[in-house]
Amino acid sequence: MARFKSGIGRRAAPILSAFVFWSLLSPAQAASNAAGPTPLPTGQMLTPLAAPGAVFEPLPARIGPLPDTLADGASAIALSPDGREVLVLTSGFNRVNGPDGKVVAGQSTDYVFRYAVEPTGARFLETVQTPNSFSGVAWTPDGNGFLVGGGVDDNVHRFVRTPEGFRPAAGGPVKLGHAQGNGVNVKPEAAGVGVSPDGARALVANYYNDSVSLIDLTKGQVISERDLRPGKNDPARVGAPGGEFPFAVVWTDASHAVVSAPRDRQLVLLRVTADGVEVTGRIATIGEPTALLWDGKARRLYAAEDNADRVAVADVEAGRLIAEWKLALPGLDPSAGKGLNPNGLALTPDGRLLVTLGGVNALLVLSADGKTAGAVPTGWYPSGVAFDPAAGRAFVINRKSPPGPNPRGCGPKVASIKSQASACGAANQYVFQLEKAGLLTFPLPSGAALARTTAQVAKNLGADRARERAAAARTMAELRKRIKHVVFIIKENRTYDQVLGDLPVGNGDPSLAILGRRLTPNHHRLAEQFVTLDNFYDSGEQSSTGWTWTTAARAPDLLEKTAPVNYSGRGLSYEAEQADRNVPTALGFAERRATNPATPNDPDLMPGKALLTAPDADGDDDDAKGAGFLWSAAIKAGVSVRNYGMADASVYDQGEPGDVAPLREPWKTHTRIHTATDKLLATRSDPYFRGFDQRLADYWRVMEWRREFAAQVKRGAMPSLTLLRLSHDHFGDFKDALDRVNTVETQMADNDFSVGLVLETLANSPFAKSTVVFIIEDDAQNGADHVDARRSIAFVLGAYVRQKAVVSTRYTTVSMVRSIGDLLGLKPLSLNARMTPPMADVFDLDQSPTWSYRAVASDVLKATDLPIPADRFESVQTGEACPVRTAAFWADAMAGQNFAKEDQLDTARFNTALWRGLGKGPEPIARTGENLARNREALLATRSFCR
Repeated sequence: MARFKSGIGRRAAPILSAFVFWSLLSPAQAASNAAGPTPLPTGQMLTPLAAPGAVFEPLPARIGPLPDTLADGASAIALSPDGREVLVLTSGFNRVNGPDGKVVAGQSTDYVFRYAVEPTGARFLETVQTPNSFSGVAWTPDGNGFLVGGGVDDNVHRFVRTPEGFRPAAGGPVKLGHAQGNGVNVKPEAAGVGVSPDGARALVANYYNDSVSLIDLTKGQVISERDLRPGKNDPARVGAPGGEFPFAVVWTDASHAVVSAPRDRQLVLLRVTADGVEVTGRIATIGEPTALLWDGKARRLYAAEDNADRVAVADVEAGRLIAEWKLALPGLDPSAGKGLNPNGLALTPDGRLLVTLGGVNALLVLSADGKTAGAVPTGWYPSGVAFDPAAGRAFVINRKSPPGPNPRGCGPKVASIKSQASACGAANQYVFQLEKAGLLTFPLPSGAALARTTAQVAKNLGADRARERAAAARTMAELRKRIKHVVFIIKENRTYDQVLGDLPVGNGDPSLAILGRRLTPNHHRLAEQFVTLDNFYDSGEQSSTGWTWTTAARAPDLLEKTAPVNYSGRGLSYEAEQADRNVPTALGFAERRATNPATPNDPDLMPGKALLTAPDADGDDDDAKGAGFLWSAAIKAGVSVRNYGMADASVYDQGEPGDVAPLREPWKTHTRIHTATDKLLATRSDPYFRGFDQRLADYWRVMEWRREFAAQVKRGAMPSLTLLRLSHDHFGDFKDALDRVNTVETQMADNDFSVGLVLETLANSPFAKSTVVFIIEDDAQNGADHVDARRSIAFVLGAYVRQKAVVSTRYTTVSMVRSIGDLLGLKPLSLNARMTPPMADVFDLDQSPTWSYRAVASDVLKATDLPIPADRFESVQTGEACPVRTAAFWADAMAGQNFAKEDQLDTARFNTALWRGLGKGPEPIARTGENLARNREALLATRSFCR
């Protein structure tokens, strides 16, 4: 029988069941739901204890000033040479705040957990802290030491066995000596490590320096470094792609090793001498190779291929591929789309290969010839596997868990505001802080048991929802005959309760609605006139993962690995929105530097147009690489697309090289604003539309869109897909904002009015009866919600959309992207999208396609210089005196914040300042997750305050 074992020390809070851990709900709720699967914001279900004899353990630190802290981001697992111990490394967020809301430095580390491998599973032995890491851990051959790549610290930590446990080796970490990384304003990042068979030397992959360093372990120093890029080894190959983002490294014998280079889709073969490293060959792969496994007995190398759902099998001695096995799950159409995200490998004694599939929360079992034998459900986002041959038991680590409610949602740090002495940071409820890692162990099932777990994996993906998908697809097919235009609006970072918690209908908490009706009358009117979606969840945690889920219905494995590290301040860059290391690689070398003069003048800096974390489309050819986005699929299918503000390479950072100063109407002077980072969007983007820049009001963005839209009306030709970015609900740049739109209140109201203007313009156009508008927040990270940290606002508006309805069907980002694709006649973008039903419940085929709308403006916009007619303003009477905050208040509260790019904030200071400026009374701390849809009138009367 499956068991849940906490393994937590005496001081820890009790964990009653697996469901308690994963959902972080109240014990009563957990007990009522423990028997069933846990829903995920990706549309999938989670059943980690499905395998017979499964035992799950979270990872309590058991060390540091707050030893009960649960770790997140388990990234690598390593079985000792004798098979008696196993190491689990975290490379995650792991930022912890104390009771005063300040970061606890001694607890805000990464960890190595050491376990004894026993017939019944894993027995905890000790925890070792490391300041930072990024997926690199390796034993020494004698089992008396191990190494950890130090991530942004640009070093390698050495630990040696002592009678008291493992301790740092004499001499401290080995410094790798990089001043900076290769890119724009990026630091080094030490990733994978490997120890030579004799234990005397080690190789470390320098992820952001495109090199490997050879270390003398006896002396504790670097012997040499080899740049892996072709142009740095051969002058005749300057500007040739190769060897970039080295991630994992393995030794195949005393003088040879292999490094995975995912951006260039290569396995780089190395010869190691006494004093250096040489590149001897390169093996091309279809996907992006990450995790490596060397089978010394068969002399084979295995590589997990992200973005291709494959495993490469290579004969490195001959320098060739043997095979690239296409991974598939029994019971699912093998052409269902990509998104398995293979990322961890282990071998059984009989030659079976175990592969963790982060994208579908499963362990795949392959026979020795690469055929699928079955699959086993795991925790959310498995990231590594080890196998105990003596007991036949698998050890699987996972990166995260469903976050649950976050009524005190904040980021990793907290503002030192006197009136907020116990600010929300103390609750540790930022989304990355709520996601926790774990260790799952189970005897590897076979026969009928494996067949049952395989069926459960398929069911978790939605295999049992075929009828529901078919019925919804019929609705969408009929709509497709009538709907000719889709407008997709992407906004920023708000939760459901923050904005719509004060609606008279739906499951909202009015006490959290600090951006409620007073500031967002159009959001409220649109929800009430059309459909209130009170059970919608953003699939990504924050903007880098959220953006990719929003535009591609999945996130590749390397993005899942890098996002929490970047957001915790442990290095790396914002690897999304068509940029790697802050470089828009789709642009040619000269255009990169023209767009941003801070780009280094190095032709070997990420040559070519590959994007590391861009999802691939279906297929294995070059055209599929990085082409898994909604617009890519639409353009390939012949669908007309116009882009306003998405995939923008322009620099909007005052004082920085290349900054494009804000202009209200740049078309009048023919001043180009937007430079597209996507080759397909380059000719389909409005050059006068400004992307993410909080200095400019969304009002002017909408005016620019309306200018082009008027021409479309005149021509009688509106694009089938309009991509429109309205980001002022992110807030920021209060000192430099134009038109006195320089407070949280006015920026939220500006975003609200601008959304309303878009709907009004469409409603009064000849395209109204054939247009549907989808609106989404790319993530919900900067706000509180009583149901779930990922619950957010979402809207479907326009022709054939139901009127005055509350739809509580559980929908996600994937549901919306699938729906847009269905209306455009596209194939689902990913495996997730194919298995997720579209949002058919929001439509009514029998309804008249005629609709109308008139935008109104919040009274707070009267204080701005925006040219809004007087008859547009709407006052919301609350019966209370509303606080009026000035630009100086917000500038002071947000001092030191970086609003130049998405999500570069100290999010705790940001959220704390929001509550201080807009909230009433102490911040709520209850985490009930209760349904507040009933008795709304009484609830609004008792929980409301001036908003």
